[in-house]
Amino acid sequence: MSVAAPDRAMPTTPMLYRVEDAMRVLSMGRTLIYEQIRRGRLRSVKQGRTRLIPLAAIEEYVALLEREARGGER
Repeated sequence: MSVAAPDRAMPTTPMLYRVEDAMRVLSMGRTLIYEQIRRGRLRSVKQGRTRLIPLAAIEEYVALLEREARGGER
């Protein structure tokens, strides 16, 4: 039996990033990534033993940094 293909196309941008990938995307080191996760500034999820960072969380984190740079609220 085969599985039917979904009606919509697969996204070309990953929805979840491993910490190593998020490090490259955000130009940050591993220690800083985990610090931001611990502080609640960068959301993450776990799949088994793997820590993953959703694309939306990366976008929210960048927006947070931009607001802070302008002197705005968190």
